[in-house]
Amino acid sequence: MQIRSRAALAAVLVASLALSSCSSDGSGGGSGSDDSALRLSGFSILEAANEGIFEDFQATSEGDGVEFEPSYGASGDQSRAVADGSAADVVHYSLETDVTRLVDAGLVADDWKDNETNGIATSSVVVFVVRKGNPENIQTWDDLVKPGVEVITPNPGSSGSARWNILAAWAHATGGQDDEKAGRDFITSLLGNIIALPASGREATTAFTDGSGDVLLSYENEAILAKQNGADLDYVVPDDTLLIENPAAVTTDAPQEASDFLTFLTGPEAQADYASFGFRPVVDGVEIPEIEGANDPSDPFPTPGTLYTIDDNFGGWAEAAPKFFGTGEEGDPLGIITELQQETGKEGES
Repeated sequence: MQIRSRAALAAVLVASLALSSCSSDGSGGGSGSDDSALRLSGFSILEAANEGIFEDFQATSEGDGVEFEPSYGASGDQSRAVADGSAADVVHYSLETDVTRLVDAGLVADDWKDNETNGIATSSVVVFVVRKGNPENIQTWDDLVKPGVEVITPNPGSSGSARWNILAAWAHATGGQDDEKAGRDFITSLLGNIIALPASGREATTAFTDGSGDVLLSYENEAILAKQNGADLDYVVPDDTLLIENPAAVTTDAPQEASDFLTFLTGPEAQADYASFGFRPVVDGVEIPEIEGANDPSDPFPTPGTLYTIDDNFGGWAEAAPKFFGTGEEGDPLGIITELQQETGKEGES
């Protein structure tokens, strides 16, 4: 694994924040695209980490001479863009449903999950990002619904990270059980305290680091990366939270180099590189270095007291997506979260 300097890391993050309008336009090509490059469509939080991943792959025999043409943005927007014709060889998204959209469109093979990681390339957990020193003493989910607490989270309508965040809150409220009233009541209270719903996880981080809000719902890795690059904040891993699992796949017409790269993503070298940016490894045998920015750099990934999962507590994304996030359009049922957003007027940015 190549170790990059902190100045280089900072440059990547600054570029991703300042130039998001260029790198997050949801397109995989364009007039300046290189037809020989591997085109990667990814969700926004991957951008900084992938710079090193590309370099590591290029240092292998399979990656020798391979160039990359990445595109980043909100996970759902990225997936829809590829379904609508934007070119991509490798897709790496926040949610399984953003890959299955491409399966339904005939752009990704239906056996894409038939591998050692069940199609998962990166993972994390939902955390609370707070101001330095945690002046509001945010420790638990119940603290987020106290009067006057200002919360930021991305918009579930466009952002995959937002859906993980909201379902983590739902799991807390219900204890991971089938208790719709408890879930509705808690999410209604949480929405009442939300002051901004940016379009993507990266835009939500930018809003928080720019000074808005008391607490940001985010990925653990996003909090670690922000601290690595000098953001004056802390984060809390709640005692009960949700495991985030991010899928990746190759498209049906992708060259062999795309499959080689996907295999590389879940190998120990790339997973160690991802870990250095705060992602939890998805395979065993990964040598995890001390992680600057983690609450405990020598033990960066503590095991929560209760770790909910989409499969165990929500029946998988095939069941959870329409139940909670259906749009109510074209025969699609109106999801519970979508309904509550409409009722509270918190429909966010798209």
